Amino acid sequence: MIRPTALLRFAVIAALGVSLSGCLGGLLGGGKPSQLYRFGQGPVTEAQAPPAAGAVAVFRANGVFQGETAGDRLLAITGGEARYIAESRWVAPASVLWDQAVLAAFDATPGKVRLVSRGELSRAQYVFRMDVRNFETRYDDGEDAAPTVLVRVRAVLTRPRDRDYAQERIFEARVPAASNRVSTIVNAYDRAVGDVLGQVVGWLETEARPVA
Repeated sequence: MIRPTALLRFAVIAALGVSLSGCLGGLLGGGKPSQLYRFGQGPVTEAQAPPAAGAVAVFRANGVFQGETAGDRLLAITGGEARYIAESRWVAPASVLWDQAVLAAFDATPGKVRLVSRGELSRAQYVFRMDVRNFETRYDDGEDAAPTVLVRVRAVLTRPRDRDYAQERIFEARVPAASNRVSTIVNAYDRAVGDVLGQVVGWLETEARPVA
């Protein structure tokens, strides 16, 4: 699989600007009002985690969201080219919808991990950070084929009182869209986000043990 470098992707996007032209499976181009979509509404994939054994306070630090997809546009990658899907936007910046999905995933999981706010930082036993490395639509089989949504994150777990403690994992979900239509692509994003967050929640439930 061809993976364009971040430099190449930024260069192509900068050159295209907001007035993208051309056609990618009939989805790229411009001129009409955008349809608004959102993700994070689907169920979180059930995580395999041990039973809860007392609450563990975890503070979620600010992470980095893939720059070219942090806004409200849907990025499509074809070989070495990067374009935005025309006439389609997220209802809010993807980074904002992602934060909402993270909170919803933990709220929906009856485990021991409890995310705390900045005002409760002194009570946190762990600090958790998650960087979104990839959040994109990939046309790996050509621009006329149904694409695959890729969501990849890097998660790091540390203990404030133990500088030697650090756990790090990469979590990834690749979900094929049912067809080359925006509605099915958005559905694939929803499923990919639920899959990745299910993995992350399960990992934290396993790794974040109560500290005496």
